[in-house]
Amino acid sequence: MAVFALNICGAPYSSQAPFSALRFARAALAAGHSIQRVFFYQEGVLVANALSCPPQDETHLTQAWQQLAEEHQLELVVCVAAALKRGIVDAKEATRHRLEHHNLADGFSLSGLGQLIDSLSHADRTVTFTS
Repeated sequence: MAVFALNICGAPYSSQAPFSALRFARAALAAGHSIQRVFFYQEGVLVANALSCPPQDETHLTQAWQQLAEEHQLELVVCVAAALKRGIVDAKEATRHRLEHHNLADGFSLSGLGQLIDSLSHADRTVTFTS
């Protein structure tokens, strides 16, 4: 069985990238493969926004990723530089930048590109979802 690393670069709701990655992850896990890490980069970091409220007839991608991660103990890593640029912060970064609030969804963690490089070196295959 293969070990996959997923790199999600496309924005939720304006690209298919996060939804396609979610479907791929579910299928891979159901087939017995494993996922070493899911890395959210560029516009993909918007999946980790705890304040997103999609219409009821659309998949709530933040919650869907949280549920999949909880069920399969997946690591959901968000590029810190890309997140900060797009207004996604955890409690630590909110304090550091003197912001009153934070909005990183539970189950996601901020980290640097080193985590992506680590994924590339430890996974059998890396799949990038861009648009």
